[in-house]
Amino acid sequence: MIRALSVVMLAFVFAAPVASQAPEGIMMRVNRSSNPQDPDDMPEVTITTVGEGFQVSTGPAVMLWREDQRASGNYTLSGRFTLLDPSTHRNYYGLVFGGRNLTSENQWYLYFMVAQTGEFVVINRIDNANTNYLVSHTEHSEIQRPDANGRSVNDLAVRINGDQIEFVVNGTVVHATERSGSLLDTNGLYGAQIDHVLPGVLVENLSVTGM
Repeated sequence: MIRALSVVMLAFVFAAPVASQAPEGIMMRVNRSSNPQDPDDMPEVTITTVGEGFQVSTGPAVMLWREDQRASGNYTLSGRFTLLDPSTHRNYYGLVFGGRNLTSENQWYLYFMVAQTGEFVVINRIDNANTNYLVSHTEHSEIQRPDANGRSVNDLAVRINGDQIEFVVNGTVVHATERSGSLLDTNGLYGAQIDHVLPGVLVENLSVTGM
């Protein structure tokens, strides 16, 4: 079953339920680029239900979640991200976790994302103005880059076990940190983030285990 929703974004930030044509219960927050050297000058975001997953095409960057998707304590968050059509330059996509206040100006969340250039980031977003790069644009050979058809598949996971956080790409730990040492709160909402100007990313098997 395939259902599509196309939304033209006029506001700087928009957070609200997406209409019923999209996956049921999904929420969307739009974060427009403020960098004139890296614009998101296509205003449209398209979300298409594909089987049990969904395909996203951006415009501006979007975060997608459901209000009943929450994780706490020890858990593993995982998802498969298939890049169907790459951007013209480096843009990221991946997992969101530890989210709270996602529909307000004082949102707090973490994300673990990969790019078509073979790099990953781990970022703590605090309010609209503060972004803390815990890992900044780091290359790793395990991250699959687009093939001749522009397609790549990456299985991403975040493992929370006691004080340890592991970030995993295709079964390989690419980064680990202590939760308390980084003052990271990993309890909260989880979902996916798709950066701007990405023509096609398929998100599948987004789930939490181990709670």
